[in-house]
Amino acid sequence: MLAACAPVVIPAGPALAPPELAADSLVMADGARLPLHAWLPEAPPHAVVLAVHGFGDTARNAFRMAAPLFNAGGVALYAYDQRGFGEAPNWPLWPGAETLETDLAAASRLLRRRYPGLPLYILGESMGGAVAVAAAASKDPPVADGYILVAPALWGRSEMPAWMRGLLEFAAHTIPKVGFRNSAPGITPTDNPEAAAGWRDDPRTYKEVRVDTLYGLVNLMDAAVKAAPEFRARALILYGAHDQIVRAEPVRAALRRLPEGADQRLAYYAQGYHMLLRDRERAVVAGDILAWITDPEAPLPSGADRAAREWLARPGE
Repeated sequence: MLAACAPVVIPAGPALAPPELAADSLVMADGARLPLHAWLPEAPPHAVVLAVHGFGDTARNAFRMAAPLFNAGGVALYAYDQRGFGEAPNWPLWPGAETLETDLAAASRLLRRRYPGLPLYILGESMGGAVAVAAAASKDPPVADGYILVAPALWGRSEMPAWMRGLLEFAAHTIPKVGFRNSAPGITPTDNPEAAAGWRDDPRTYKEVRVDTLYGLVNLMDAAVKAAPEFRARALILYGAHDQIVRAEPVRAALRRLPEGADQRLAYYAQGYHMLLRDRERAVVAGDILAWITDPEAPLPSGADRAAREWLARPGE
């Protein structure tokens, strides 16, 4: 009975041809076309960012507000709809963590080929941050000069209450196709009404979530947390004090698992919410990212790196 109610996963199919960068999509090895959005500065860029959206989101919705800020700083911004999301195939079914990681690695190589002489950074927002961490620590990591993790979904099972873990496991193997509302009373993902409206009005953002899709997300987050000790890449990790989607304590626990001595910087925003690149103070966040890309060793203009050290030093948070 339980086997008949197993969670649905739609992974990538067998490879048919090498991945290809088309005008408006990434064509993966199995032929799947992942819609691609490109925001380019007027002059030739001095760096490239490949952005990976969060759970239930779309590439355009996630990064359209930040794109002009990146372009003004001379950075080309690319973002694609991941499988099971946006206009990508198999919406709204879970593709599996390995497929998400493999697609990211392929996308990075395609952009490296297009911009062979420029630094390439991978930006992962929320679930996209989990994909980036897990992929970076895999046997076949993306090619990147650094990672930018914006409110990364680093919330493993070890940080979840036992009742939550048990309920999810039971539901995923008994009622995997049942959907529930993808929101909760009192949860505010951003202080920007325009960003909230963008999510609400986009027909391809998740308004309802299947149990097995949520189960897949938790498996991915769990894998990312377990991969944290092997995540040695240069990185800028950003978190907002008002983030009600990814709780502070799991993030702090994951940060403690990162390898010592790695070139990784944390930025903490006292006015920030989960959607840091869509919040009202997104220009501050984008300014820090651009400054870090230019000089990873210099203090961040906003002082968010100093605030992060103070935040981590406070007990009980």
